[in-house]
Amino acid sequence: MAGTLLALLALLGASQVLKAECFSPWKGEQQMYKLDIGWPKTPEHFTGQTFCVAVDSLHGLVYVGQRGDNVPKVLVFSEEGYFLHSWNDTVEMPHGIFVWNTAIGSSVWITDVGTGKYGHTVKQYSPLGKLMQVLGTPGNAGSSLIPLQFDQPADIFVEETGEIYVVDGDGGMNNRLLKLTNDYKELWLTGTNGSGIGQFRIPHSVTLDAFGRVWVADRDNKRIQVFDKVTGEWLGSWSGCFSEDGPYSVRFTADYKYLIVAQLNINRLAILAAPPVGSIGDCAIVHSVQLADETKPHLVDVDMRSGAVYVAEIGAQQVQRYVPLS
Repeated sequence: MAGTLLALLALLGASQVLKAECFSPWKGEQQMYKLDIGWPKTPEHFTGQTFCVAVDSLHGLVYVGQRGDNVPKVLVFSEEGYFLHSWNDTVEMPHGIFVWNTAIGSSVWITDVGTGKYGHTVKQYSPLGKLMQVLGTPGNAGSSLIPLQFDQPADIFVEETGEIYVVDGDGGMNNRLLKLTNDYKELWLTGTNGSGIGQFRIPHSVTLDAFGRVWVADRDNKRIQVFDKVTGEWLGSWSGCFSEDGPYSVRFTADYKYLIVAQLNINRLAILAAPPVGSIGDCAIVHSVQLADETKPHLVDVDMRSGAVYVAEIGAQQVQRYVPLS
């Protein structure tokens, strides 16, 4: 009996290794990343659908937003993968999450697409979950005519200066990109529902490069659009790489040489060559990772110190970590 049990355990272990090798290799002539199969240490803390992840590179923390009944909405891990704590207050349905560090401290911004009394808002929290700021009117879906009235805001990016970029929304009446000052005044706003230049159909994720350009995952138009961060002027778009599925998430690698894009419906991460200063040009996928069926990668984030890539997967209900090989 004991021998049979040991054989079964060995077979199970081999199948787990096979699963990791089959579903997690980065394609291409040269691998860029390796799946960290030991992150997190205690995956049982993922008890809901993991929609978003944000890295605090300065303090070595990873924040995960998840949804579900009677589950903590925000989980906090160390970069080594140890679960630290969770918090739940005033978070209804997290969609996007971002960590903002300043000289005096850090804070966590969350976009909430819930339809209850906390939804349709962009909120700032302390690292321990104390509510510090609310943008939007909680519980009220907004109109595109009012800058700070959101309807299912999808994602947020905050510069070191405190200037804020919000894409709004995740299927609501608004389809726009908004830039705010560090005291929450409108600097510029662009976008309406449509497929023309500067229009959106579910702007789903937003990020900045090192050259003053704002990159937006225009999900249902199956393209990425690019804007000048100072003026909001449209600079170009990429669509050739997304015929199979639209981009769900956009984040740059730590050296800004590549753009990492999640494609939920085909369970893929695409790594695109980032253009230097000047013309946006055409997109080029240099590597990709094919995840397991029904993994459904939703949003990603990058540790700008170590270069590690974290992927929030709705279908698998987990966050996975990939580390650079060089």
